[in-house]
Amino acid sequence: MRWALVPFLSVVLLAHCGSESSLDWVLDRESLEPAQLLLQSSVESDAFPGAVLAVGLRDTVEIISVGQYGDNDPRPVTDSTVYDLASLTKVIGLTTAVMLLVADGAIDLDDPVDRYLPSFAGPGKDAVTIRHLLTHTAGLEAWRPLHLETETREEAIDSVMAATLQSVPGETYVYSDFGAITLGLVVEQVSGTTLDMFLSDRVFEPLGMRWTRYRPPAEWVDRIAPTELDPWREQVVRGEVHDENAARLEGVAGHAGLFSIAPDLARFARWILAAHHGRLPPGSEPFLPTQLVQNFTSRQPGPEGSTRALGWDTPSETGSSAGTMMSRSSSFGHTGFTGTSIWIDADSELFVILLTNRVHPTRENRALLEIRGPVADSVVVGVSR
Repeated sequence: MRWALVPFLSVVLLAHCGSESSLDWVLDRESLEPAQLLLQSSVESDAFPGAVLAVGLRDTVEIISVGQYGDNDPRPVTDSTVYDLASLTKVIGLTTAVMLLVADGAIDLDDPVDRYLPSFAGPGKDAVTIRHLLTHTAGLEAWRPLHLETETREEAIDSVMAATLQSVPGETYVYSDFGAITLGLVVEQVSGTTLDMFLSDRVFEPLGMRWTRYRPPAEWVDRIAPTELDPWREQVVRGEVHDENAARLEGVAGHAGLFSIAPDLARFARWILAAHHGRLPPGSEPFLPTQLVQNFTSRQPGPEGSTRALGWDTPSETGSSAGTMMSRSSSFGHTGFTGTSIWIDADSELFVILLTNRVHPTRENRALLEIRGPVADSVVVGVSR
């Protein structure tokens, strides 16, 4: 079904044509038929139990759903199905929080992390900046099984704070959950509240994203797509964050933990595009300056192998989950381990949001890695036909 975005607060999002090449693009149900067929065939080949695809072009949003909730839940997924966003948390949540605090003047990107977190200490760590954390160039290790090494949230945080650098800050790109966890703690220290409450108060409630949150309540469980049959928890995870380290951190962390639905994420994408193009009226909430958003969503100078903006990622030349047809100069996005992704082309004002639970019943199913890009390409072909 078509989902019409209700204007949030007093912000009127006017149609914006974007780049010359997208002037004649049209988004409707017919334009998404190739993507729908691709997703349906992927369900039939067991790439994932079900999927919800939200596509936006300027002032139009379309959402399609295919497949079912899970192996033992044959109900068809819909645009109200709640998915574990996994690492989309890093951009929808964490990066947005940092942008707001930078806009507030409460955080400076080039400040050392230990200015905000004195416990972030050890050889060379005084040179790690907020910018390093956002670009995954801090020199921190990628991951460690905190859920096995620690027993409490406090112990897990202490372990992250005490982690030693693996390389000199700024010299090496390593995608690091530890960096995102650290940055989430910076947000909490600066804001004086928990990360989930900050995002709820400053982002999700003002935007009307009422199905987006950490730690979903028990009454949401029937609407949540199950994730993995987890050996650690000895059950199919449903309604609890899939990421084990986020679970050890009691469900609230910078790197993972958010749950959401496709219409909420489409609302977020429309908002970030409005901010990117300077269409947010001063005084609206949440408000972000245009230059700040453009900076955060543009590829940053960095070490070899990095395609990172600030928090966000940008498309690589080959093998990108953004496909081959979205702009390499104006697109930004991210993926999530559970089978989620968001890509936004600022020039054409096209966005592609894909939600799946590809880790159900096992994370060993990696077929989605070969599907995300073709789905994005099929969308572009469809709207530009």
